[in-house]
Amino acid sequence: MTHTPRRMFELLEPICLVSFLAGECNEEMAALGHRTYWDGYFAGRAAPLGRVPAEVVHAAFYNFAEGEAARHIPSAWETIPPEASVAARERGSAASLRRILGAETAGSPGLARAADLTTKAATNAPMEGRVMYAGMRTLAIPSDPVARLWHSATMLREHRGDGHIAALVGARIGGTEAHVLSALAQGIHPPESFGRIHHLPKERLAAVMNGMRERGLVDNDGRFTDAGRETRDRIEALTDELAAPPYDALSPAELDELVAELEPITATLVAAGSQ
Repeated sequence: MTHTPRRMFELLEPICLVSFLAGECNEEMAALGHRTYWDGYFAGRAAPLGRVPAEVVHAAFYNFAEGEAARHIPSAWETIPPEASVAARERGSAASLRRILGAETAGSPGLARAADLTTKAATNAPMEGRVMYAGMRTLAIPSDPVARLWHSATMLREHRGDGHIAALVGARIGGTEAHVLSALAQGIHPPESFGRIHHLPKERLAAVMNGMRERGLVDNDGRFTDAGRETRDRIEALTDELAAPPYDALSPAELDELVAELEPITATLVAAGSQ
């Protein structure tokens, strides 16, 4: 069961990453009036939830440190409506995909078919307990195939992310602790040097590492214990399992077709670093 959602994550993630790595999305956000990259990030990703307060965004995003969401929300809504940020994010992401893939691939029947099948999967998943996914589901599905592929891939990314958070909560792994486990799984040591957390106050990082040592997840040198590695593997396996339902909407033949259509698209994006 878990090989399908893992493979689909590998194929769809490079499509979603243009929103964060390519220049066009950031330019669209800046043109709206968002002052920094992180203003645009929080506004664009949280916008499907509507004019929610920082506490809701912090809870839904899960892995940002206390106070980080509040530096951008709700100030993002004061002059720029969420709907405008949604539209800008879509425009920029679709523009990035067209540039990276080239006109021939972007306008191909294969990409249009991939968009249709991705949308079929993305619109046939349960919403209960999936806050970020539910927000994306409230948005209109673009008619343009490139924008539709990005939109539906992002729906599936948020669906998977919601399930990942559920797995983390069940394992009693907090947001910063999740980054430590991810860093160690990537071979980054010390894990406090990981780019997602290295900027946090040293006292905060020390408290997180001490707590993980007390629970037996890391050793005195800040490396995985067997229990820590097993915890991380269990979370990833459950994340895959919880990400499976959307793909039940596709027949085996449709799933094979989707993989075949996405593989060259993803290969091009990976080669470009999604930027």
